[in-house]
Amino acid sequence: MRQLYLAATGMNRGKTTVSLGLLAALIDRGLETGFIKPVGQRYAMVDGVPADEDAILMKSVFGLPDRLEVMSPVHIPRGFTKSYISGSVTEDLAARIGRARGEVSRGRDVLLIEGTGHAGVGAVIDLSNADVARALGAPAVIVSEAGVGRPIDEIVLNHALFTRHGVEVVGAVINKVDADAHPSLPGILRAGLARHGIDLLGMLPYRPLLSNPTLSMLVEQMPGEVLHPGADLDRVIEHVAIGAMQPRHLLERIGPGSLLIVPGDREDVIQATVAANRTARTLRTDPGLFDRLRNRSRFGRRAADPGRTELAGMLFTGGYRPRPRDLEAIRAEDLFAHLVEEDTYAAASAVHDLLVKIHAGDTAKIALIKALVAEHLDVDRLLEASQRPDRLRVQAPSSAPALRSTWDSVRDGVRRVFRSDGRAG
Repeated sequence: MRQLYLAATGMNRGKTTVSLGLLAALIDRGLETGFIKPVGQRYAMVDGVPADEDAILMKSVFGLPDRLEVMSPVHIPRGFTKSYISGSVTEDLAARIGRARGEVSRGRDVLLIEGTGHAGVGAVIDLSNADVARALGAPAVIVSEAGVGRPIDEIVLNHALFTRHGVEVVGAVINKVDADAHPSLPGILRAGLARHGIDLLGMLPYRPLLSNPTLSMLVEQMPGEVLHPGADLDRVIEHVAIGAMQPRHLLERIGPGSLLIVPGDREDVIQATVAANRTARTLRTDPGLFDRLRNRSRFGRRAADPGRTELAGMLFTGGYRPRPRDLEAIRAEDLFAHLVEEDTYAAASAVHDLLVKIHAGDTAKIALIKALVAEHLDVDRLLEASQRPDRLRVQAPSSAPALRSTWDSVRDGVRRVFRSDGRAG
């Protein structure tokens, strides 16, 4: 059986995107393909069974027959690491992963193994990505995010830790690459990684649909009160603006797809925004009214999708509920409205940090991911690498030596980066 271990250089780098697209590509090639997430940090309960969100996603999207208990054998709830360090956890977690891998791989041509975070994540419970990849004898692929210095530095650092553990790194995949805006970037990234002996296996282009959060993600991750759900909670937030200026100036900066963050007691901003949304909707249904509505409040920001004219929604801060008549106008316009207790700065920071996850119902996202991976990732090369004779000794990871190895690898990786390009800081 062939297998591949997908790791990343950090959170929100696109590892799940690559996993989903690669799993689809392998299945499309007629290969019996299994999926396992050995260690998960974000999990949900399904029929009383705790399982990592990515395992749930893959099982749902591809109809995989495996039990969630074996697709997601180890998950880390709150307080687990403290219990592990104190000695309260006595089960052999590595053995549990080994048994799960044995069951998932039965009758399979290929096993796709998705890690969690960077190469060192999980070291606190002696199950870092490098530890698990070594124990399972799986070659690794490192996923990073676009840039120049940061992705190369991060990939080199993670490569060092995998190598230190005896894990072969097949290569790297870089996500969210905007080659249209920066035509020279692909060549620079390929050459920069080649200097460290790392192959670039593919670059997935930046697509706002995959990178930006939806209104439903905002509701899930920002506790508050939904004052009105709007027409579509799966609407993508394309742009964020803060209502901290005069209404006429604000309207010049917002438009279709914008999320407006504003205290709920700013009646002037709320009323002007609702009026501009009403004008945009009216012009969409009857463009001939343009001259008559010339002096009405209108948005200044153009839509990414010409077919969408309405604001994405409004996020009210400070715990200030808009006045009843303003709420009535918002509901009449069917605009999304959410009330939170945080002040505007804290709310804006929380929106910026929203974790963008893929859900089984995101059919447009999933279709786009499959197409991007099929076009931009060298799947055949990955398959060829996974067929190489296993040069890794399958073993359960040990504790203290693994932690020392993690530190040594980080140190060596940093030295290697400094020697290669002379940067400091």
